[in-house]
Amino acid sequence: MPVLIDGDLCFEDGPAAPRLVVVVNRWLRELPASGVPAPSSWENYARVVKQWMEFLAGHGVGLFDSRVRLKAALSRYAEYRAAGPLKARFAATTWGQHMNILSLFYRWAINEGYATAEPFTYRAARALFAGTGREVRVNLAVRRTPKPHVTVKYLEPDFTELFRQGLRGLAPDGSQDTGFHGRELTRNGAVGDHALATGMRLQEFTYLLPWEIPVLPPEPTAVPVPFPVPAGITKGRKFRTTWTSYEALAGLHDYLELDRAATTEGSLWRPPRRWGEPLMVTEPDARGGLVNGIRCSWASLAPAERRRLVAPGGGSCLLAVKNGGGPFTAWASVFERTSDRIRARFEPRFPHVWPHRCRHTFAMRTLEYLVTGHYRRAAKLVRDTDADAALVFYLSKADPLLVLRDLLGHSTILTTEKYLRRLDTTRIYREAYEGAGAAAGLRDDAAAETEARAEFDDEAEDGDV
Repeated sequence: MPVLIDGDLCFEDGPAAPRLVVVVNRWLRELPASGVPAPSSWENYARVVKQWMEFLAGHGVGLFDSRVRLKAALSRYAEYRAAGPLKARFAATTWGQHMNILSLFYRWAINEGYATAEPFTYRAARALFAGTGREVRVNLAVRRTPKPHVTVKYLEPDFTELFRQGLRGLAPDGSQDTGFHGRELTRNGAVGDHALATGMRLQEFTYLLPWEIPVLPPEPTAVPVPFPVPAGITKGRKFRTTWTSYEALAGLHDYLELDRAATTEGSLWRPPRRWGEPLMVTEPDARGGLVNGIRCSWASLAPAERRRLVAPGGGSCLLAVKNGGGPFTAWASVFERTSDRIRARFEPRFPHVWPHRCRHTFAMRTLEYLVTGHYRRAAKLVRDTDADAALVFYLSKADPLLVLRDLLGHSTILTTEKYLRRLDTTRIYREAYEGAGAAAGLRDDAAAETEARAEFDDEAEDGDV
């Protein structure tokens, strides 16, 4: 939990009113029970209030001053963050986040009796959510921003293949990249394919355990394979089931049975003391195991606990391990270095790839498959095999947005719709429409172009009326 400290390192002045930092620290301590459960957010909230307090102190205004003085200070603060020194300027989105945090703080302070006024002015508005309207207050200090179009970045199929080859130390044509001498290439390739095939977040695929990897189907299949994501590592601790491809799942099993087994065999690795005591695992199975002699389920273990798990045969219990058998978690660095190498050696246009870009790539590819009927055709091909009948029915009947909502773990379809608005989904629907027309024999590019040109010719003759 972050704590603010005055320059004299004192927290209280005696029986009188508490210092300002004491009030702020009390607010910070209540954040976990006030709708802000993420530890990373607590530090951000503390930093926002700290910067505001420092600005006010520099202008002779108190944190709980009169409304007139606070509003004047907020105006100066807005000017400072919009047109002040370059290092002090905020983008509109950052400014809006800061204002929302300060608004929460002042409302809490007023309710608790520490403040009598706040610097913000609000207007009433009506929000529509899931078909239900409700009255909300809009903070007028927040800058308006244009609606985003395509702001979420993903990898096109050719760049996806470049990335997959790069993780394995290969050139674009699949040959060995003689100018690169990396290690753990099988591990990197298997986990990279897994991230692209499942859409799992960085925390989710980093802290998976080997026993949580689904069994490989007996025969290769074009139908996606369900992949449960444990609640202990998901955002909001919400269990969900995504899916993966047979090829990506087979790559994980190959890594587990060969490279990982060789790396962890006889390992004496133990977690650093600063992480806490080692958690020794015995009798593991797909659902759980004995951890320091106490039976528990894997789903109940958070990331910080998972990285302290020691396998029965030695080494870490995380899916990915490094030399010596310890847990490997630096996937952001692996993806960044791979991107830099591809850009420097093969393709100057290749983008920076961070782990979440793999999730966006999964969303785009999955939506494209759903819209074009790829999975429905695959389901028909394996209907008479051992494929999951429920999954086949789901692929055949469910709405694409509902499927994508479930796979990504969004709470409502509205979240998925907002997410897709920031992806270039118009291309998917346009290509699906054109493909359907061609399949039905309805497409005639020359005739369509002639007709469209005639429409504009008519418009010109009518004087653009």
